[in-house]
Amino acid sequence: MADRNSGPTLRTDARRNVERIRAAAIEVFRVEGLSAPLENVAGTAQVSKATIFNRFGGRIGLIDSVIDEVVATQLKALIDDARSVPGISERIRFYVGAIRDLQYRLPAVNDVLLQAFPASDPLMELCHLGGSFHEELVREGHAANALAEEVTPDDFQAMAVDNSLALKYGIRPSRAAYDRRTGLVLDGICQPAHGRSGSPSSW
Repeated sequence: MADRNSGPTLRTDARRNVERIRAAAIEVFRVEGLSAPLENVAGTAQVSKATIFNRFGGRIGLIDSVIDEVVATQLKALIDDARSVPGISERIRFYVGAIRDLQYRLPAVNDVLLQAFPASDPLMELCHLGGSFHEELVREGHAANALAEEVTPDDFQAMAVDNSLALKYGIRPSRAAYDRRTGLVLDGICQPAHGRSGSPSSW
């Protein structure tokens, strides 16, 4: 009887382990980023690190399993929200302010923007999605004379990457200083308009 039950019992235990590991990974990655030590995930899930490798094949498999909950949904929603903003000038300002806000609050965003795990197909798809949106913003921004002529899609990418590097490896600024610098970034790339302010309230 014990032998007949061992298979279903093992499958049930395996499912529980997978659920615990996924929940732990979502919790840890949201706080520490996608490069958080797997030991932290294992400890939160109360399993061994070897169990993570057995169930997910390693970090990339685990990232692929939880990336929607950790970061993809937020990034896709941000782009959708930006597209819904009427007027390209305000759309650009909204997007830059929103992505920098998400970079400050959600470390996993910086791992995506830095392409820290190129073997993760879902992560790279997010990078391609962002790159396409940058091209859209620049094309429409130039057409409406809302964006400085010299700004390119690569500049949008470089600004995001530079900010990710500073947040991930540098000294974390206060929120007030960070928001002030976001205003400076916006004033540097956007064409001046009457009554427009670079303060966060204008995003």
